[in-house]
Order: sequence, then structure tokens, then C-alpha cells
Amino acid sequence: MLSITAIIRAKKGEEAVMRKALLEVARDVRANEPTTVGYHVSQDTSDSCIFTTYERYVDQAAMDRHNNSEAVARFFAIAKPILDGGVTLVTGAEISAESND
Repeated sequence: MLSITAIIRAKKGEEAVMRKALLEVARDVRANEPTTVGYHVSQDTSDSCIFTTYERYVDQAAMDRHNNSEAVARFFAIAKPILDGGVTLVTGAEISAESND
């Protein structure tokens, strides 16, 4: 299992636009990406400009399909002009996972 954690900072005043764009990606993942095991979006409780995604994929091919999808392309078309700095990405090979789902 592979995972990506992305930390995304929106410019002040653009939080709602970023939130909507990230939620649209999440909806697309649910509908069209069966090999994306999880796609979680959070918004920082102390700084509403900071968003985090935690993404889990069954393999590299699944991660590549997601990263090259139309949904991700649409997201970056919206997000690039409202980003405050770059997106921080951490990609990892999962070594442990517990879920109460």
C-alpha cells in the first residue's frame, strides 16, 4: 500500500474555493477510483488556510492513475492561482495501518 500526505496552503480569503476544489476531487475519487483505498481531506483547526489530504493507493499504478486524472488536473487549474507557496508532498510505503471503520 502506498500513501501520499499533501499539505496545501491557500491564500487568505481563498479558503472556501480551496475547500470546494478539494471536496470535488474527493467526490471524483469515490465515484471513479476503486483502487484508491482512501482519500481524506482535512482543514486545520487553528489556520483555515491550511488543508491536508491523506491518500492511500493499492499500488503505484493506482497512485499514477489518480495523479494523472482529469479531477487532479481540474483541481490544480483552480488551486495554482490561490496557493500560498508550494504543496508539500510526502509519499510513503505503508508499514502499519489500523482502522475502526
